[in-house]
Amino acid sequence: MKPRDPETNKYDYGHALLIAGSYGKMGAALLATKACLRIGAGLVTCHVPRQGVPILQIGVPEAMASIDPHEEHLSLLPQKLERYNAIGIGPGIGTHPDSATALEQLLRQAQQPLVLDADALNLTAHYNLIPLLPHSTIITPHAKEYERLFGNADPAAMANLHGLVIVMKGHHSRILGPDGQQHTNTTGNAGMATAGSGDVLTGIITGLLAQGYTPFEAAKEGVYLHGKSGDLAVKKQSESSLIASDIIENLRYATL
Repeated sequence: MKPRDPETNKYDYGHALLIAGSYGKMGAALLATKACLRIGAGLVTCHVPRQGVPILQIGVPEAMASIDPHEEHLSLLPQKLERYNAIGIGPGIGTHPDSATALEQLLRQAQQPLVLDADALNLTAHYNLIPLLPHSTIITPHAKEYERLFGNADPAAMANLHGLVIVMKGHHSRILGPDGQQHTNTTGNAGMATAGSGDVLTGIITGLLAQGYTPFEAAKEGVYLHGKSGDLAVKKQSESSLIASDIIENLRYATL
């Protein structure tokens, strides 16, 4: 991690925006938001459906809430996107057509680095939004999500062709950059194959982007610290008992 100057304040460590959660899936928003804060972002705002605001405000009091007008799903983007240093979208947002429209608007408007995960990837595949992905956008698919996006095409070739940073999640996750960069991660364990683990990774990478890491650096460092946190967790418990919140809790030690 980059060292911190004592003469700094929260604004020096970036303002991250997460667009996450829907009715029945607010846990994804909480996990991503907590991870983004824990990795060191100075400020974090999470854009959630109206019914999710109390859950977010109680579950993560350190975060700010941006309120979507729809009660249950993403329908509109937050105003003044330019105030944010990095944006992550996808955890728990669902696949409603309104959410697809909002995602398309984000891809057309955003000037800051982006992270797409989970339902944002499913919407991208279903509505053929790949041509709209800005250069150096980070996508974090598991094998099935990747197949929906690119079929059986080689990930390194797709990263180069579309100008993306692709995190191929799995045992020894691979990070592939748009200029031929490649990295294979060495941390992590089977206990991390659990609900919410990917939401935590999205929050970590978005938080690093907000702090000024380049997209490839943020992806590489984020995957490493995510896995290291999981490895620290299983030193105190079994792999089968590991849950996503354990990864967040151990970030405090992984970043020492």
